[in-house]
Amino acid sequence: MKKIFNVASREFLSTVMTKGFMIGISVLVIPRMINRTPPKVVGEIAIMDPTGQVTEGLRAYLQPERFVARREESSRQVAEATPEALKKVAASTPQGQEAMQRQIAAAFGEVPQIDLVALNPAADLEQAKAPLKTAGNASKATGPKRLALIVVHPDAIRRAEGKERFGSYDLFVRSKLDDRIESDIRDGLREAVIEKRVQASGMSRREIEALTRVDRPPSRTVTEEGERTTNMVFNMMMPGAFMFLLLISSMTSGQSLLTTTVEEKSSRVVEVLLSAVSPLELMTGKILGQMGVGFLVLALYAGLGMVALFSFAMLGLLDPMLIIFLVVYFVLAYFTIAAFMAAIGSAVNEIREAQTLMTPVMLVIMLPMILWMPISREPNSLLAIVLSFIPPVGNFVMLLRMSSISPPPGWQVGLSIVVSAAGAALAVWCCAKIFRIGLLMFGKPPSFGTLMRWIRMS
Repeated sequence: MKKIFNVASREFLSTVMTKGFMIGISVLVIPRMINRTPPKVVGEIAIMDPTGQVTEGLRAYLQPERFVARREESSRQVAEATPEALKKVAASTPQGQEAMQRQIAAAFGEVPQIDLVALNPAADLEQAKAPLKTAGNASKATGPKRLALIVVHPDAIRRAEGKERFGSYDLFVRSKLDDRIESDIRDGLREAVIEKRVQASGMSRREIEALTRVDRPPSRTVTEEGERTTNMVFNMMMPGAFMFLLLISSMTSGQSLLTTTVEEKSSRVVEVLLSAVSPLELMTGKILGQMGVGFLVLALYAGLGMVALFSFAMLGLLDPMLIIFLVVYFVLAYFTIAAFMAAIGSAVNEIREAQTLMTPVMLVIMLPMILWMPISREPNSLLAIVLSFIPPVGNFVMLLRMSSISPPPGWQVGLSIVVSAAGAALAVWCCAKIFRIGLLMFGKPPSFGTLMRWIRMS
């Protein structure tokens, strides 16, 4: 047992101390370095309006108090679309309420300070666009920074004679203008143009909007426990998040196991190791060591996800049992994948030779990702049920089903764990035979038929 522990600790440290692993883990700190609050926008927008009717409507739309009113309305709509469970969690503590308000305010940023400057419609267009070229150059720009230039078409309000369609406008913006400001400009122009078109036609805009507007209330999911507002985004992303956590953690450690095994064999280090430990002890130690790497990756990414949920006061929507089953299915999936990787690594002489043997294994492992959407939408379909009991695919599929809107019955969960454990034990038993023979085999890489003969003869 001591020898297995020594091999496992060596395998763990040799993987986590590599530059590649450290760089990969450092990605986790990037979200904490991002400035979530957009910079304040200050400047002017020029408009050439030959109709003389669009400018004032756009100027009113871009007033700071109108920005505030629109954001309050957006916040109200977000609150109405928020699931009841999330509302209860947020309202249960002052911290939860503050967290949601803070996230909404950070997403909007500070209120822009924009001046609308009316230019002579007959002015030279190129001369009007010139300030946009120097807007980002402090040494050349004089006066307020020009953000955009709007050129309204003469027939934007009234159709030209013989034309079926109205005119529109041309929009010129400076380099790297915030896309949200551009969206506000377009929304303001649309609002101003439509208002004047309706007035020119002699119709009532309020009546038109009442006739053409159909509200889309959120659907409600009806279950035996009661009713709740359907959260389509959360229902779609939660199963995928758990599947990707399981896939990333198991594949990262499994790939490292393959790489270290091939390197030790090609450099003949394995011959020295086999003089001190048996092939079974070596394989067991390497699998356990890389499982520690997988647990580390799983803990880091799962922790990052939980911190994100906590920051949005959505942690109460996560069932704690899913975390427990995530660990259980990780162990089952990892042992199966690691056994295959160890066997392939012991049978080849270099990484290039492993590609042929890796292809069918990767196709099987990637199958749940390909079928993610069909399984998430119909978690109790015949396809989902059948795949739940086929190792190692069943580990990923069952986790997808458990985190979906319609979890499977408890007997299917228990049976899938038993089947996956049996599959993992069989995979380890078969791959241990390949590992024992392949470690000291050099020359032409074996085919699948040769690997099957190794299993039968040992």
